[in-house]
Amino acid sequence: LEIIVTILNVNDNSPVFKQTNLTEVVPEDTKVNTTIVAREDLSASDADLDIIYYELTAVVPGTDGYFAIKGVNNPEVYLQKALNYEKFKSTTLVLYARDRPVGSTETTHTATATIEIFIEQADTKPPWFLPCTFVNTDNSVCISSPYTGRVNISEMSMEPLILEPGPIYAIDPDYTINEKIVYSIVGGDTDKVFSVDADTGNLTMNKAATSPDSYLLQVMATQVNNIQKYSIATVEIKVINKSHYPPSFESRIYKGTVSVGLPPRSFVFQAGNPSSPLMITAVDDDFPDV
Repeated sequence: LEIIVTILNVNDNSPVFKQTNLTEVVPEDTKVNTTIVAREDLSASDADLDIIYYELTAVVPGTDGYFAIKGVNNPEVYLQKALNYEKFKSTTLVLYARDRPVGSTETTHTATATIEIFIEQADTKPPWFLPCTFVNTDNSVCISSPYTGRVNISEMSMEPLILEPGPIYAIDPDYTINEKIVYSIVGGDTDKVFSVDADTGNLTMNKAATSPDSYLLQVMATQVNNIQKYSIATVEIKVINKSHYPPSFESRIYKGTVSVGLPPRSFVFQAGNPSSPLMITAVDDDFPDV
């Protein structure tokens, strides 16, 4: 008697990854659709020769949607959305490999692989003049206010000019890179009255200002490694007459009278002349006609 025995393949093996823990460093300026982990590094095998179904999830809150796989049967991981180093600097992905489709009622075996992604900051931003104010929630854009200062007409200062809200200063906001920044005046100084130190940003005078008109300088901060990364700040320099005399009060003592029970903001009257409000005045000999 000839007996033919057919052995049926039972789903009794789980998928197996070549590696269950991977680490990838991804530059912040990586282009969308770029492959992050190749298919051959993530494909799982199954001793039962079943078709493998893949699913990718991000376990770090706020990092969903940035990375994806090519398809349910293709575990190649690619960048799906542009990265921003200010939003997050790392994330953890979990790749699932199943020998049955998601939702199947059949016995399903599952394997997982963990992918650690570290974002590497790239040189993506131009310099920021300080102080500045952030204008968006992810702190990727910071707008500075104009600098202001003053000089005396027909007088040349030998020291760096004092500016508000502070000295000219710019930084590379890609702080892990921190490229060197140089300064230059690119507009508003037709008479070449001013100079800016390329390294420090200190503003000095080449000669005295002879016109009472204000100067509206444009100072540019440029990254040494890339002249296309630059920012421009406005510096308003007011030209004023030099003050030779301090102001002085017209009287050393002022005397006034008030009545009991008056409401706030009521006038104080001159002592001895209750019909005239008390006035405190000062003069400045630099302005004799005022």
